[in-house]
Amino acid sequence: MHCPFCRHPDSRVIDSRSTEDGAAIRRRRSCPECGKRFTTQETVLQMVAKRSGVTEPFMREKIIAGVRRACQGRPVDEDALALLGQKVEEAIRATGAAEIQSHGIGLAILGPLRELDEVAYLRFASVYRGFESIDDFEKEINALRGRDSPE
Repeated sequence: MHCPFCRHPDSRVIDSRSTEDGAAIRRRRSCPECGKRFTTQETVLQMVAKRSGVTEPFMREKIIAGVRRACQGRPVDEDALALLGQKVEEAIRATGAAEIQSHGIGLAILGPLRELDEVAYLRFASVYRGFESIDDFEKEINALRGRDSPE
């Protein structure tokens, strides 16, 4: 780790702390050359393998943006979207895989979105699962109703 002030190629860790959600570690460092202190943040980089074969870093913001489109016009606030994004990211990190298929991310979104708003869930599922007819919607609506009916 180079010092951002004098570019000395070494530094000493003074303190390490995990961030609130546990996804990163903040380290307070000191430069032995100039004596100045600085903070670094280390995060685990999880990659997403897309259908096209391209891999890119996982970004919670992309999850939230996609779900926001499905929730357009629905009574869902930004806090609920942020919480959903956090749940999805935690589920993906819990797999322990360094690289996850984009299909797995879609599956991780469906559960929490179903709990959040059923209409938004149907919108997202229709695109994600590629609904081609009204029958596809009807099957999914019946599955939603079956879940809510008393046993």
